[in-house]
This record gives sequence, C-alpha cells and structure tokens, in this order.
Amino acid sequence: MRDIVGELKAHNTSLVAITPQIAEHSVGMREKNKLDFPILSDPGNGYASKLGLTFAFSDALKKVFDGFKVDLAKVNGEGSWTMPMPARLVVDRGGIVRAADIDPDYTKRPEPEKTLADVIALG
Repeated sequence: MRDIVGELKAHNTSLVAITPQIAEHSVGMREKNKLDFPILSDPGNGYASKLGLTFAFSDALKKVFDGFKVDLAKVNGEGSWTMPMPARLVVDRGGIVRAADIDPDYTKRPEPEKTLADVIALG
C-alpha cells in the first residue's frame, strides 16, 4: 500500500491503517517499512468489533503464537486474545463505505492497484 500513497493523495484520498497494537509497537513497524501514512491504534479492537471484524484465538492458535514468541497481550496492550480480520475499506467523505475487501485469511489481500481503482471509480 505504501507504493500508492502518492497516487492516492493525487486523488484527494488519505490512507490510514488501524491496528490493535499499542502505538509504541507500531512505531517500529512504521519505521522499518518506511510507511508514510498514519497508523491508528484500536485498543482492545473496539472499533473492529463494532464493524464485526474480530475473531477470538482458539487454544490451538494461542499455542502457535506462543511458539513464535509473540506476546500478543504485550503488543496489543491487553489480554483478550482477539484480532481483527484483514480488511480494506474505501470510505467516501460522507462516511459511507463504497468498497470493501475483507477476508479472514490474512494471506489474501487485495493488490494496491485494486484500492487505487476503487478510489478512482468514486470519481
């Protein structure tokens, strides 16, 4: 997505990422990946939950994460063991979702060009 930030700006569009990670963990990711757009924190997945985009970890998945040495409670600043599904929403100035790509499989994400095409289609 970072590769189309300039093109989105040319179409008067802003890119914003939302994550359950606390800000201190997002800063490192932002710097490492040279991200030039805001990353907002959604503590406890409150916003994602309102959108119906969260899932709770099963005990088996918790063990997998433990094996990767990922302390989800520390990274997210709370211990709910919930995560948002990967989602990409194109929202117009009136707050209406005009395009959405949502898939519980985090490996299936729309290409950035799809996002740009959805924005351009709004006119």
